[in-house]
Amino acid sequence: MIYQNPLHYLLGLEGLALLRAYGGDYDQRFAEERVAEIRRLLAEPGLAGDGVSVGTVDTKAGYRIWSRTYDRPGNGLFPIEEPFVHEIVDAIPPGVALDAACGTGRHTAYLAGRGHRVIGVDSSPDMLAHARERVPGAEFHEAPLDALPLPDEHVDLAVCALALAHLPDLRPAFAELARVLRPGGSLVVTDIHHEIVLLGSVPHVRTDAGEPRLIPSYRHRASDYLGAALPAGLELRRLEEPRNDTAADIRAPMAAAVEAGEWDMWPWTLMGQAPAARGGAFDGTPGAVLWHFRKLP
Repeated sequence: MIYQNPLHYLLGLEGLALLRAYGGDYDQRFAEERVAEIRRLLAEPGLAGDGVSVGTVDTKAGYRIWSRTYDRPGNGLFPIEEPFVHEIVDAIPPGVALDAACGTGRHTAYLAGRGHRVIGVDSSPDMLAHARERVPGAEFHEAPLDALPLPDEHVDLAVCALALAHLPDLRPAFAELARVLRPGGSLVVTDIHHEIVLLGSVPHVRTDAGEPRLIPSYRHRASDYLGAALPAGLELRRLEEPRNDTAADIRAPMAAAVEAGEWDMWPWTLMGQAPAARGGAFDGTPGAVLWHFRKLP
């Protein structure tokens, strides 16, 4: 079981901000304010309760629950990664496109709108139901990323968005994506950045019985992606790591009364109660990692 405690999370933010001040990112005043906030957090009655013991759930079960709310406004990764995907897609002539781990069909719809014949694949039947409703003209299959139900060299373009972080090993998925891609074809991969996963961005869901669960997210480094992609015959064309700009938060006061709030909204609601620590920990941290690969002839 995973143990999550709001006090622990806030102390972690303060500690990371202090480490960055120690390394020269912030001044003495900022560092001393962090120590003062730590003392106050330790004395906060609203944080004196127990934490929550949380289990994990696989992606199929987790996305069954998350599919109900996945497209609601507030997912901060969408506006980061969609312009990157669209820019690459817009430069590629219409052909056969794969939306791997298509989810509710965000990118499926865009690919279809650009004239591609789109194949959407996802392991979650609940996410696929939303995608089929959104893009009725596309072809959809229920399958995992490491067993794509497509022939070799079948697609001109493949997109895999915000999915690979859920896999403990990237190599089988990259091997499959490369297998179905035609020589010279493009693969666009977007993912949550491992530094943001470390800072607590892991999907929270509840079972039908109300039990708290996490969909596991792994902290893959650039070497993990390249170690999976290059041996599969893919060459790197572009890599971006868009960074957060939260420097303005480093002088913001802590909330008058810090409360744990509902587990479902951790850690986002907790961050807002200690904005200076949040700014100090997050400023300049990449939110996503965005890849463009090309399959070698």
